Amino acid sequence: MIIVGVGAGPQMLTAQAAKAVEKARLIYGSKRAIDLVIEHINPGCTVRVIEDYKKLHSLPEDTVVLSTGDPMLSGLGYLKGTVIPGISSLQVACARLKISQIKVVPITVHGRSLDSDAIAFELRRGKSVFLLTDDGTNLPGLCQYLELKGLHRDVAVLTDLGYPEEKISRANTACSPQAPGLSCVFIGEF
Repeated sequence: MIIVGVGAGPQMLTAQAAKAVEKARLIYGSKRAIDLVIEHINPGCTVRVIEDYKKLHSLPEDTVVLSTGDPMLSGLGYLKGTVIPGISSLQVACARLKISQIKVVPITVHGRSLDSDAIAFELRRGKSVFLLTDDGTNLPGLCQYLELKGLHRDVAVLTDLGYPEEKISRANTACSPQAPGLSCVFIGEF
């Protein structure tokens, strides 16, 4: 199996990833991932939208599985096979905000529980925290918790990275911005 990172948004597919998609005879991916690579899919290729992520491990060896962003950042890189990385939302967000990735600790809360103590720990160490959030993430509650711990920090919410509707909202933990749907959130000193 080949797990291909398709990038965080349009035109963020690497040349190596594009070649893997062009050679593929069977592709699985989310609708969004397929849309990001559609121009590279050859006419004879079978393309299927992933309906059950738990069954991906049983796909044929020559299958290309598309993962939005980079498969190793909250993606499908856990699957057995070769991983071709993509341009991740972390890379794009750091570029937009001009933050060195060396100073960043990525944490995903997309589909997971928010660990406010772990975030506070990283902020106390002088790191910025990059969060992949979803509608279940209580960003105002996290910011309030950080304020109570004396960790007043800048907050930036980035949505639709790479798309024409890309938006960056800046605030701080005393007055957090909204983080709708799937968002990237930076908390730190920047």
